[in-house]
Formats: sequence, C-alpha cells, structure tokens
Amino acid sequence: MVAKNNVLHKDHPSACPADSEDLRVVHAILSKSDPAKLDRLIHERIRLGIVSALAVNETLTFNELKKILNTTDGNLSVHARKLEEAQYIVCVKSFEGRIPKTEYRLAPEGRCALERYLSHMEALIQAMKGR
Repeated sequence: MVAKNNVLHKDHPSACPADSEDLRVVHAILSKSDPAKLDRLIHERIRLGIVSALAVNETLTFNELKKILNTTDGNLSVHARKLEEAQYIVCVKSFEGRIPKTEYRLAPEGRCALERYLSHMEALIQAMKGR
C-alpha cells in the first residue's frame, strides 16, 4: 500500500504529497495490525455501502439500494451476491402481485464484520491523529 502511494505521488505531483514520516507511520500501523482484520470483502465501496445501508435499515429492496448507492442493476447484483455468499446479507425474493421483489437484510455475520471493519478503521484514524 505504501509503495502504491509513493508511485501515485511520483506520477501525480499535484496530489497531496505525503512526507516519508507519514508513510513510515502508516506502514508501522498496518504492519502492527492483523491484516485479516481489514475485511477486504466489505472494503470495496459498493459492498461497504450495501452493508452500511442495511445496518441502519431493517430491510431494503433492490431498487432502494440501487437508488441509495447510485449504481447499476448489474453492479449491485454482483456485489450483493458476493455478500450473500459470505453470509453477510440475506436475500429474500418474492412477488407483489406479478412484480418480482428482492429484499435484503443484514445477517448477524455481516453486522459483526461491519463492526470489526469500523473498529479497524477507527484505530487507524486515531493512530494518525495521535501523532
């Protein structure tokens, strides 16, 4: 990650340059933490959005999630399926009259994963603020 940032700043001089001390601190924080704590499955923007939206709503339909996340049917479908496979969310398909309806809710495993992810990110933010 640090190497990517170095390359990014080299290639984009207008980007906020991080001094080498900042990079050393970030590298130290990341090397001390267990990489397994950062859940790569929900680190992706759309998947984190799905899990976060479901954390504050009992259930959301496919169309509600699509509107909240401002994404396409295909994109939402792919990311929701990955979360379903990990048992982070539950999908219930039904019909309202003749119209198919897909509803999602956050599973207990998903809530735990989100709490772990947020704790990891808070620790990283606090470490950076405390220096």
